[in-house]
Amino acid sequence: MARSWVELGHRVTIVAASRSHVRTVPPTLRGNYTRESIEGVDYIWLKTPSYEGNGPRRALNMFAFVGQLLGHGARLAREVEPDAVIASSTYPLDMIAARRIARRAKARLVFEVHDLWPLSPIELGGMSPRHPFIRLMQWAEDYAYRRTDRVVSILPNAACHMESHGLRPNKFRHVPNGIITAEWESDRAPVPREHADVLAPLRKEGRFLVAYAGAHGMANALDAVVEAAALLREHPATFVLVGQGPEKEALQRKALALDLKNIVFLPPVPKASIPSLLSSMDALLIGLKQTPIVSLRNQPEQAHGLHDGGQANHPGHRSGQRHGGRERMRPLRPTGGAAGHRGGNPAPARSLRQRARGHGPEGA
Repeated sequence: MARSWVELGHRVTIVAASRSHVRTVPPTLRGNYTRESIEGVDYIWLKTPSYEGNGPRRALNMFAFVGQLLGHGARLAREVEPDAVIASSTYPLDMIAARRIARRAKARLVFEVHDLWPLSPIELGGMSPRHPFIRLMQWAEDYAYRRTDRVVSILPNAACHMESHGLRPNKFRHVPNGIITAEWESDRAPVPREHADVLAPLRKEGRFLVAYAGAHGMANALDAVVEAAALLREHPATFVLVGQGPEKEALQRKALALDLKNIVFLPPVPKASIPSLLSSMDALLIGLKQTPIVSLRNQPEQAHGLHDGGQANHPGHRSGQRHGGRERMRPLRPTGGAAGHRGGNPAPARSLRQRARGHGPEGA
């Protein structure tokens, strides 16, 4: 989005924490406040502590970033001179600092919501609504909806939730996720050597490759994938999980405890390599934990690569059903359909591959 705005002639500055679980390589810092330009977009990195998982150090990282943002607010308003300030974060606490910057710069304030906090840690993480951290986030969410000039969100059904916390109905705008089709149609970046070295022997063995690429978080329900791998350990299928996230170490420990040889965990790949990676797989999967919050969400952003511009490039796109130009993803129930194969003869990889591509009976 930032690159597109730059191409339209706008000047874009992104202020971000130096440490985040969504980045594999942290920026090089020169003090607490570091500026650099990447592909025409200006970045300002605020120094924050490192963390892993969803423990206290992640909360410390959040508070450190908001504190730095408040401390540098006047400088940011003066140096950047924004016409619009967009607060885009998983948690709503940074809206406090964003509003101060917007007021100093006499700029419009926009709250971009791509996850509902604190509803997500309550429903997905099992945290109590009475926990002090959750109470603070609830106060911040209510503050954000009451103070913002506009809300933009990829969540099409979240307006009612937002209005119940103080948002005026005319301030909500749904902006759906999408893909840059040129990245799929032009020359693709190859799969990194580290990944190719793992995948090549599996293909040589004739393994049926089932891939997930994305965040490894609570909402992604990847524990079900590990359980499915356990049920299919006698079949010539290998699950390939690519990405990073707070739940990755727990998933790896679970796979190790189950002594699974048919699941591999790989680090994230550069975005330019995603088309090559996914196109080389036999089937693709997306996980979502079944909770009431799912009804407020849209399809995960990975799903946008499975239809429209990317459809022909994905051998596994038939694993969903077409409905109104979209894919409807069938839920993965490792204790259901997969378990039904435990006592039978393992299906050959060729049979699995034909079914995934739609040339055999449905329900592979």
